[in-house]
Amino acid sequence: MDRRSYQRHIRRKKKIRNIAFYLIAFLCAIVVSFVGLRIYAQVAGAPPLIITKASVFLDRNGNQIGDYFTAERRYWKELDEISPYLIEATIAVEDKDFYQHNGFDYSRIASAVLNDLKTRSKAEGASTITQQLARNLYLTLEKTWSRKIMEALYAYRLELFYSKDEILEAYLNTVNYGHGMYGAEAASRYYFGKSASDLTLAESALLAGIPKGPSIYSPLNNYDKAFNRQKLILSLMEEQNKISSAEKERALSENIVLKNDQWTASKTIAPYFLDVVWQEATKILEEKKLNIREGGWIIKTTLNQAHQKAAEEAINKNMPDNELQVGLVSMDVETGQVTALVGGRNYRESSYNRVTQALRQPGSAIKPILYAAALENGFTPLTYLDVGETIFTYDDGRATYKPQNVNGKFADGDMSMAQAIAISDNIYAVKTLEQIGYDKFREISERFNLRYSNKDNPSMALGTIENSLYDLTNAYNIIAAKGQYRKPTTILSIHNAEGELVYEYEEPSEEQVISEQDAFLLTQMMTGIFDPVFSDYSPATGVSLRSRMTHTYAAKSGTTVSDQWLIGYSPSITTGVWNGYDQGKTLSSSSDMSAHKQVWIDFMEAVHRDKPNESFEVPKGVRGVMIDIETGKLATDACPKQRLMYLKEEDIPTKKCTDFDFFNEDGWNGLFELFPFESLKGLFN
Repeated sequence: MDRRSYQRHIRRKKKIRNIAFYLIAFLCAIVVSFVGLRIYAQVAGAPPLIITKASVFLDRNGNQIGDYFTAERRYWKELDEISPYLIEATIAVEDKDFYQHNGFDYSRIASAVLNDLKTRSKAEGASTITQQLARNLYLTLEKTWSRKIMEALYAYRLELFYSKDEILEAYLNTVNYGHGMYGAEAASRYYFGKSASDLTLAESALLAGIPKGPSIYSPLNNYDKAFNRQKLILSLMEEQNKISSAEKERALSENIVLKNDQWTASKTIAPYFLDVVWQEATKILEEKKLNIREGGWIIKTTLNQAHQKAAEEAINKNMPDNELQVGLVSMDVETGQVTALVGGRNYRESSYNRVTQALRQPGSAIKPILYAAALENGFTPLTYLDVGETIFTYDDGRATYKPQNVNGKFADGDMSMAQAIAISDNIYAVKTLEQIGYDKFREISERFNLRYSNKDNPSMALGTIENSLYDLTNAYNIIAAKGQYRKPTTILSIHNAEGELVYEYEEPSEEQVISEQDAFLLTQMMTGIFDPVFSDYSPATGVSLRSRMTHTYAAKSGTTVSDQWLIGYSPSITTGVWNGYDQGKTLSSSSDMSAHKQVWIDFMEAVHRDKPNESFEVPKGVRGVMIDIETGKLATDACPKQRLMYLKEEDIPTKKCTDFDFFNEDGWNGLFELFPFESLKGLFN
């Protein structure tokens, strides 16, 4: 063997030895890891297959108004008491190899990891039924690597200490089927009015599809998506030889009747409100690294049952007999606490919350936010603009916009901001936006926690950017709170199952969103919607409610072809009401277009009944003066359209609307100087 061959031979042997060394080291590491994992599992012991305790809701006075997870607490069923169709459907869609693997589907895990690494996210899951049970019982839903590692450790312990049937039984008794129903028995009774043991194949396939996304695949929230998923599950069961083709076809042709209206015990008081409470409590506890699914929480809410009753009565009295929907929310001005909330006409028919979930165009209800920006940028309530018919150009002259007023008419000449708010003039709003600039409007919208567009379009001034009733009502509540920041809340305190306080509401900080002066000026201008003195080519938008008002309110309405809004407040309560159709159907009948105002005034009058009228407190630097509406000058008795208006002291006009007053001695003297009829003059001296 020559020298070169010998050296190659030596290098090859060395390389083989290195590979063998690393391979042995790797295998040893795996063995040590598995031994360590087994020791850890043995020391930690079997994780308990806990049944979640009920969490209790209290109103602001400590009275129980409902609970959550009551169904799961009551209805734990053994595996042989659950329909075999539901068992097979669940395995088919969630984990077809459940009885073959040891808790992990390694091929799915590898695929998910690769996709997560490619997308630099943790979005894709590969969880088996065992892993899902571990997450449901012991962990939060956050998508982090640490949570996934803990999920794997719990899954390993579950597989080590429990049989497959025990794991499957626990899963079917704790999985979330939507609408507060945890467990197959509770869900079966809720959706179908029957025990889980009596479920048909069609019902089982429909139910098995819900845990993938309870808010998405619930047949009560989205009928089409729920039944499309049912078809998918039936196809999977056929492919996996769980059912025959004939059984699949019979299931697809079965007429399923939903009977959720029979389930009323757990949510009889303010069900939409309690949904919001649960969502807020979930976030609060997650921030404290606590899992709300542990149950046993005592959640004291902000609900005022008298306000809630008034809201429901106002809606029942004034809503027309059709499919028109409604949302109402009231907030305490001082604290931001939600006192009443109705998210729709019938929770049993639809749990979709039109207060918090629906994003709709607010129309002119956005104008107070626009005018808040205007007040910060040189405008006053007496800033006059020409509001005749106008065509606006934008996008560097490439596009035009021709806004209309609600009745198709326009004013003859100039109009003040105060009057423009009262009759909701659209030309004034768009001109204001053009003068102050889009960025100023966006910036103040952000301060009020409202959605906005980064694209410059003059229609923004007329409320074309969608917002929720919850957020927009809170924006008005900030104005009512003298411009101070308010965050709406439904929770006063949370105690755990041991009675320990884990969260308590804190008073809002004194952070100004807008100045107290500007907030007061906006408030006073919004009282003008009820005053006929501002009526022009169109009446003041709230003048029809004037005869029913026993208290002082500030408000603004909003109208689109599909939406009606009225949001307003007294010094103590802010209330927002929305009317519209879920599918965007246009509003046409007079009953559709007036219901929101009637609901709003009935509610406000009810909650203020037997209380003294409150006035909005005038801040320093602001003074009230009698103003002539037509000219914006100081009013005299000779000016017929006049009103007490509030202005910053530096903005108070110095000139009178006229130098002549028939009911003033100086006025008569001025007349006699022009016409010196001494004999007549004596009659008036």
